[in-house]
Amino acid sequence: MGLTAGLVPPRVEAQVKVGLLVLVEHAGERGWSLRRAAATLGLDHARVLRWQTRAGLEQLTDRRPGPDTAVHALLDWERAAIVKLCEEWGEVDRSHRKLAHRGSRLELVHASESTVLRVLAGEGIVLPAPARRDPRPARPWPDWAELVPGVIWIYDFTHFRASRRCAVAVLDVVSRLWLATVVSAEESSTQVEVAFTRALTTEEKDHLLDAQLLDELARGTVPDHHELPVLLALSDNGPQMTSRSTKAFLAGARIATHFGRPATPNDQAWIESFFGHLKGEHPHLDKIADPGELELELDRRREHYNTVRLHEGLGYATPYDEHHGHRPAVRAARRAGLDHARSARIATRHDLDE
Repeated sequence: MGLTAGLVPPRVEAQVKVGLLVLVEHAGERGWSLRRAAATLGLDHARVLRWQTRAGLEQLTDRRPGPDTAVHALLDWERAAIVKLCEEWGEVDRSHRKLAHRGSRLELVHASESTVLRVLAGEGIVLPAPARRDPRPARPWPDWAELVPGVIWIYDFTHFRASRRCAVAVLDVVSRLWLATVVSAEESSTQVEVAFTRALTTEEKDHLLDAQLLDELARGTVPDHHELPVLLALSDNGPQMTSRSTKAFLAGARIATHFGRPATPNDQAWIESFFGHLKGEHPHLDKIADPGELELELDRRREHYNTVRLHEGLGYATPYDEHHGHRPAVRAARRAGLDHARSARIATRHDLDE
């Protein structure tokens, strides 16, 4: 027979049962039947009978459901095997997840990852943490690289899934101006050269492309004369950035190179942030399957990014404003507008009060 929750929950503590049995007994003394008293209290009469039987045996406290030990619980030899596995492989795997799979590969013990973790925690075993690597000091930029627009550029590649294409973008570090983009099926020095050629043309600095110097560098000849670089190009240590042909091309364009520290994306924070905003604000770029359409859309996004989108890091000016020195005027116009609006509000309320 099923139990009714009624006014009384399916499970109650022993002292609650005692109180209910006292009420049933008191009602019986007044001539109530057990069924009537139980129904009034919201109990099934069979439940009251069981409680009365258990009260005589002093067993009103509910026992824990199920057996004391789960039928699928680890056996003693399995716990010992996990501890032994940790002693032998802990320095190699350094992870309870790897140890669980290691035990299966060696056919020593088969247990879930969480079970291995509980056993190790119960034994007070802490797996060794990986050795801390000493951070590499950042290499400073050259003294001649001024923090003004048009001197320090940064570039990197990103991928678009639907089109199966990658794109290399060149940005101005100070003004955040998006200078050029090249969409291609591969990442190589060729795409870097095309992107920088477009960027130099956009900035009207293509005169830096010295054909004779580029030819000498391509043949591996280092010219006797030395000229101070005009631009600095920042990048990570990708093979297309560190290749000999890329270095030769950039040197021929009077562009010095500066590579960030390995495994330190913060050294390229400008371009990483740019790609994050580009894909985050325009998720449809990852859904464009046609490479030609992707390239056209990136060109439209570049125009919007440079001239329409307000950049928080530039004081809510556009990269175009920053690059061409318009930001102070834009900020001054906003301050003047705020002052004028405040004065107008005050004057309007004064007129209303009069």
